[in-house]
Amino acid sequence: MADLHGRFVWYELMTTDMEAAKAFYSKVVGWGSADASTPAMPYSLFIRGRSSVGGVMSLPEDAGKIGAVPRWVGYVAVDDVDAAAERVKELGGAIYSPPADIPDVSRYAVVADPQKATLVLVRWLRPRPAPPSELTTPGHIGWHQLLAAEPEKALTFYRELFGWENAGAETDAAGTYQLFSAGGQILGGMCTKPPTMPVAFWLYFFNVGDIDAAMKRVKAVSGEIIYGPVQVPGGSWIIECKDPQGAEFALVGKRSSDAIGTFERVNWRDPSDPRARLRYR
Repeated sequence: MADLHGRFVWYELMTTDMEAAKAFYSKVVGWGSADASTPAMPYSLFIRGRSSVGGVMSLPEDAGKIGAVPRWVGYVAVDDVDAAAERVKELGGAIYSPPADIPDVSRYAVVADPQKATLVLVRWLRPRPAPPSELTTPGHIGWHQLLAAEPEKALTFYRELFGWENAGAETDAAGTYQLFSAGGQILGGMCTKPPTMPVAFWLYFFNVGDIDAAMKRVKAVSGEIIYGPVQVPGGSWIIECKDPQGAEFALVGKRSSDAIGTFERVNWRDPSDPRARLRYR
């Protein structure tokens, strides 16, 4: 387990309509699905080829009553869930769901950092395939983006919790973009969230082959493009989207040589919005 400590190993969509979500991501990202329900809870896997990319479950009714909305949540592997949860509290974070077991699958805890960005701590109870080593693997998650009120403090928290390292920073008129790494591999970046965003937020980028075609697919199945497209270093393009139930996600990909037309900037935000400086490497 030590080689996975501090790495994102799973992604889960909590939504108000599981069947609609499965149909949407099948069209947009090309994921299949497989039922993995238990007697206590309906659950499905998102499948790419022969590997599982993530899961989808219904947004708990109690969570909806207190204002929770559909969202993607990332799971980060730790060697000891109970010790990591205690460390979250010591560092000023919160425990939303204390450590518990899913029999023969995992031990997990739902936590939030001090700026209220949510993650799940997880330790698999039986061996399972490791995530792709290359972040650019088609159909998988290619980047992890934290939008925080204070990115520097966020990095300090995650360094203490997971051992994430400072992988360099870039500063311009809009602020600082902080890269982070685990085990020498850059996993994502952190930047200052827009003032309209109430709490810190993790955004996950799904790899697609052609961003032009992906944008059309999002629109065709009633999704919303809320930011972009924007070109990022390395030549890729990104768009930030919402699925029909309101969960935010992002897509990253190249432009095909025979792309038709030009990009339109849908719901274009202030150019100083830190998301205009997303890095994808």
